[in-house]
Amino acid sequence: MAVLQTLKARQVLDSRGRPTVEVDAIASNGAVGRAIVPSGASTGRHEAIELRDSGSSRYGGLGVGQAVENVRTVIAPAVVGIELDDQAAIDAALVAVDGTANKGRLGANALLGVSLAVAHAAAAVRGEELFVHLNRLWKKRAEAEQGGSIAVEPTLPLPMVNMISGGLHAGRNLDIQDVLIIPVGAENYSHALEMIVAMYRAVGGVLSEIGAESVLVGDEGGYGPKLRNNEQAFEVVVDAMVACGFEPGRDVAIAVDVASTHFFDPATKTYRLSEASLRAFDSGDMVDMLARWVGRYPIVSIEDGLAEDDWEGWKTLTERLGGAVQLIGDDLFVTQTARLERGIASQTANSILIKVNQVGTLSETLDALLIARRHGYRPVVSARSGETEDATIADLAVGTAAGQIKIGSVARSERLAKYNRLLRIEESLGPNAPFAGRATLG
Repeated sequence: MAVLQTLKARQVLDSRGRPTVEVDAIASNGAVGRAIVPSGASTGRHEAIELRDSGSSRYGGLGVGQAVENVRTVIAPAVVGIELDDQAAIDAALVAVDGTANKGRLGANALLGVSLAVAHAAAAVRGEELFVHLNRLWKKRAEAEQGGSIAVEPTLPLPMVNMISGGLHAGRNLDIQDVLIIPVGAENYSHALEMIVAMYRAVGGVLSEIGAESVLVGDEGGYGPKLRNNEQAFEVVVDAMVACGFEPGRDVAIAVDVASTHFFDPATKTYRLSEASLRAFDSGDMVDMLARWVGRYPIVSIEDGLAEDDWEGWKTLTERLGGAVQLIGDDLFVTQTARLERGIASQTANSILIKVNQVGTLSETLDALLIARRHGYRPVVSARSGETEDATIADLAVGTAAGQIKIGSVARSERLAKYNRLLRIEESLGPNAPFAGRATLG
């Protein structure tokens, strides 16, 4: 197998016009792999650290010049010469050369750019699609599990798609961050995408009918209207289902990203929602509110229903709703195996959001996916609010048979790059391409 011969790195821009890291990995036979690192707005406190040029006046201190330089001068000498097929060895070298638990010395953005570019280069050397190479890496891990209970064949994921944005994604027009749909009645990925587009247009139509903003969108492409409260966003989406001729819950269901860490007060251990006026909610109040929403609307998935370190509250939420609803830990788990293992041990949540830049290398991402699958936690491969034309996560979701993907809406090209990539993968897998569908929700 070819070895890694050269690394190139540069500063490029993400979908919010902020700098991010792009890396080219060049093989000894001349094959090239390229990756661009995403960046989040709603970031968890326990995520791996992205390195920014905070002391510089350029790009308002958001530049990634030092991270780029780290790739060239520190990381490259540590990994050049390693076989491209040995992703684990390259990623171990990346972790070792950084030497910190949170990737804070060299930057998770620098390490991840290299890690993903190497995977692209390894696929290029073989002349194969990225998802095929990632599937090979996944099978090596998953097939070692006893009983063969972990899915290993490439599978198109069921999309979870942003319709209405709030929180940090849309100027805090709502307390909750996103109201999303899941096309649970879709027959295949292409059908799912068609349903999604119909729903997006219908949501815009309903918003226009009630006099709400139906043009401006948030970071991830969802509409960003000013509504009277959080529940009105659910009502709009349900009305859009009916307008499309879909039966709520049977054809299309709702997912909600509460992102509650961002309105949690750690000093008082209370949640402060703007719609609750002066009243502060404790964990029990939040669980009651979420249970009420599940009872009123066709909600099948709740992400970050409680704050990132409210473990007791999460336990209560899981006991109350975990048997009926997918409970996703994003800020709670941040793709970190130690936090996921704590959740498993305490029977907290039942699903994990997988974001490659929360942990910093492809191998560590695969570790989190494997642990989740081993213990029956549903993984949802996810984009970030700051995205690019890089579509690696589409291949990752297919190659690891993750079952679900959360990209954003269908209104911005950095999102559509991933949706379109999945269409091409579906075509390459043939007319009977495996599709996760409703069954992936349990």
